[in-house]
Amino acid sequence: MVKLLTLEEGEKAVKLARKAIEYYLENRKVIQDRLSGVFKEKRGVFTTLLKHGELRGCIGYPYPIKRLDEAIIETAIASAIDDPRFEPVRLSEMDEIEVEVTILTPPEKIEAKPKDMPKYVEIGKHGLIVKMGMFSGLLLPQVAVEYNFDAEEFLSQTCMKAGLPPDCWLTGAEVYRFEGQVFKEVKPRGKVVEVDLKSFKL
Repeated sequence: MVKLLTLEEGEKAVKLARKAIEYYLENRKVIQDRLSGVFKEKRGVFTTLLKHGELRGCIGYPYPIKRLDEAIIETAIASAIDDPRFEPVRLSEMDEIEVEVTILTPPEKIEAKPKDMPKYVEIGKHGLIVKMGMFSGLLLPQVAVEYNFDAEEFLSQTCMKAGLPPDCWLTGAEVYRFEGQVFKEVKPRGKVVEVDLKSFKL
């Protein structure tokens, strides 16, 4: 069973992400901070940046391939400068940006008949990965809640995120689910809270 982070650990995660971004934007260098405890464990993680409630960048590692502290630093910097959907973040913008860190459990393949797949997807609990051939796409658990998707729509949207037809989950795509623990600033540089995904609203 994967250990959940405490609020104190979640606060450290978000502060580490912000520090990594701001230091990189100012100095073009990657911080080498290493933390103890859960941060030594390999975990999947996504860093999301929000500006005035709008997405400003989101990059992550779906799988536990790096120490959590390293993964946070790398995804934080990447979310600021490498998200192809956005211009790179400027240091001056960081006063207006809220930092959010989502810690993932290892993805598990849903072994079910395609038509039964929605029964295995719990909105507010699961994020999804869809894979077919060379294509893959991921949506974090908070996306389904934010957009009020039901399980079928969430599956279809994840297929489209992968660049696949929306019904690919019915036609042979592999579907994986994972859980995410979300910590975010309530305002730029503000208090860090754990987001209750069951009642999540931006």
